[in-house]
This record gives sequence, structure tokens and C-alpha cells, in this order.
Amino acid sequence: MSKPILRDSSGDQRVATEAPTSNVSTVARRPADVEMARVLGTTAFRMALDPSGAGIAHWKHEPLHDVVEPMSHHVIMAYNGAMQRMERRTGRSVSIGTFRPGVVTIIPDGSSSRWDIPKPVDVVQLYLPRQTLQRVSDEAGNASPIDLLERTAHPDAITSRLLLSASDVLEGNGALDTLFRQQLTELLATRLLVAHAGSSSTLQPVVGGLSPTTLRRAIERLRSDTDADVSLTALAADAGLSRFHFCRAFKESTGLSPQAWLRQHRLEQAMNMLRHTEAPIVEVAVALGYGSQTAFAAAFRRLTGETPTEWRRRAR
Repeated sequence: MSKPILRDSSGDQRVATEAPTSNVSTVARRPADVEMARVLGTTAFRMALDPSGAGIAHWKHEPLHDVVEPMSHHVIMAYNGAMQRMERRTGRSVSIGTFRPGVVTIIPDGSSSRWDIPKPVDVVQLYLPRQTLQRVSDEAGNASPIDLLERTAHPDAITSRLLLSASDVLEGNGALDTLFRQQLTELLATRLLVAHAGSSSTLQPVVGGLSPTTLRRAIERLRSDTDADVSLTALAADAGLSRFHFCRAFKESTGLSPQAWLRQHRLEQAMNMLRHTEAPIVEVAVALGYGSQTAFAAAFRRLTGETPTEWRRRAR
């Protein structure tokens, strides 16, 4: 069995990753371990890279306010440590989240975003080559191209626990540790296909949750800027479930109730409008469906700790 390459304090040694198969250009992409060392400005607390191109790393880093450039791996992260709010900006889109145990963040290969994390972070990362994910998908009988969804502090206790358990086997080159990491990588890849893949999969969805197709339809309806009915009755009817079972299954799949998901989505829309337009606060409130500027300001402050005016001033 091949041994992984362990990162030493110099950070010079690196194993080559599998050749990419994505149609997206990979000329400027760095391996994930190299890009993380650059953007975090430190060396990993512990790291193991396997000849397959996969790797697991435990980082303890300071606050981050920088752009993570495109990488040649999917990067999946799970968190230790204290809770904290953060922002992730991709183009003109802003995602906010709370780092805490039980959530995961996914950076698909080739993507780039700016991160604003105000406090130190303790995080375990999986570096997953696209080929590994595709192979696991093929072996499960699903030959369609697979893309992972971008996630920011997304509730997924199963993936979080699996990934955090890997930090205990980064101490050496022992055969058992190597085997554990390889099997854990396979298991995590399977879990990602079930819960975080962007295309249809023949794998079974999370027990008790919505199927990927049904969840996608529900989210498209919730995101709609048209007059689509986003009532609980309409959402449940479209899924072929009772309102009770739809709410339970939606929360099982996303970690949020439909109402909380929509509130989070509208907050992200509000941040985009406040940052990138000169629209008065009252117009932002109306555009997002709030009955008054006061109601919008109160909801915004509950979620961010700031008024819309204060947040706009700081964000620019």
C-alpha cells in the first residue's frame, strides 16, 4: 500500500494530483494544499496527502480577509472551535453563515471567492480530486458528470463528524492510518454525492429528506422573483407531501425550515442590493416583500446585529 506524503514544517513537499477532466480550464489552478498555505499564510497543523491526489489537513489559522483562488480539488471543510459569523463573496453574490461544529463548507474545484472571517479558525479540510468523486459515482451506477454545490456553513452533522474524525489519523504513515484515511475519503465522497451533488444521482437521498430533484424544485420556487406561489401548501403539493411531512423533510435536507431558508435567502439578496446599488432602504424592503421599512430593518438587525444603513456604510 502506498504511503501518504506528510507535510513537514517547510511545506515544500507535495504529491502531484490526478489529471483534471473538467471542461473548465485548469491552467491557473493550484493544488488545494498549496493555495490554502498561500491564502492562510501559515503551515497546516497536520496534513496527509495520498498518491491518489486526495488529502486531509487540519489547520489552525488567524482571521482571513482575502480571495481564495481557483483550486484543482474540491475542498470540504468542517469546524471545531467557537461559533462565529462570516461572509463569502463570489462575484456579486454574498453568502453569510455561522462556523460551528455540525456545518460544512464546500469550495468546488475551479471556483474563487473572497472570504471575510473575523476570528481565528480551527478547521479540518478534505481535498477531493474530481476524478475520485466521479469514480465513486460511476461505481454506484451513476455515470452522469458530477458537480458539487457551493456550500457556506451548511448544516450537515454527518459529513462534519466524519471529516473531524480524520484529524486523529494525521500523525504518521502507519498502514492502518493510511487505510482509514482512504476508506474515509471514499465514504465522504459517497456522502457528498448524496447530499451535495449538483446533478441527478442514482444514489439514495438522505433518509427522511427530500429527493435531490424535489429539493431543487422547492428551492427554485422559493428563489423565484415571479409571482410563483411560495406558500407551504403550494410547496408541499408540488412535492406530493403533506405540509407536515414536507417541512420535516425540507429541514432534514437543508438544516432549515422553509421559512428560515427563505429568510436567509432574502437577507443575502438584501446585502447584495445594499452593497451594489443606491436604492433607498424602503425600496430594498419593498423589493424583498417586506410590509414596511421598519419590518425589514428589524429583521435585518436580528440576523446581522446591524441596521441596513449601518451595514451598507461598513460594507462599502
